[in-house]
Amino acid sequence: MKTMEHHSPEQREGLWRKLSAGERAVLRGQPELELEARLTDALAHLPNVPVPSNFTARVLDAVALEDMRAARAARTRWSWSWRGWWPRVAATAAVLLVAAAVFYQHEASRSRSEMAKSLSLVASAKGVPSVDVLENLDVIQRMSQPAHADTELLAALQ
Repeated sequence: MKTMEHHSPEQREGLWRKLSAGERAVLRGQPELELEARLTDALAHLPNVPVPSNFTARVLDAVALEDMRAARAARTRWSWSWRGWWPRVAATAAVLLVAAAVFYQHEASRSRSEMAKSLSLVASAKGVPSVDVLENLDVIQRMSQPAHADTELLAALQ
């Protein structure tokens, strides 16, 4: 089935006048054009509305105003404007602050978790040395040090 886009503009503009019976018979095979012809007939029966004398000037002014608005919108779209950038900067800063706070909380939680694991390892150790071992700790530490030759004694023996 053909749509209105496939009909030439000349065909459709030809329907904007009063059609003869023969022309209407040709349209019966083309429902879209027949619908447009019926619409033209219905519009022809509407009464003419009085138009103000400055109608054309008002329409041209409205078109010029719309063109100026479009040009201004195109200029402001590519220019630097704090009104346009400030909300973006604020939103970006807020997102970065939230991300930093989440990262800090994650790191603090991980640090506490590691500390808890370390404390559980210390608590599960075999045991703490007795007080007697700690009293002789100095002697034990001296025994593990390498022996140094007594140079004064060696000099006296020679």
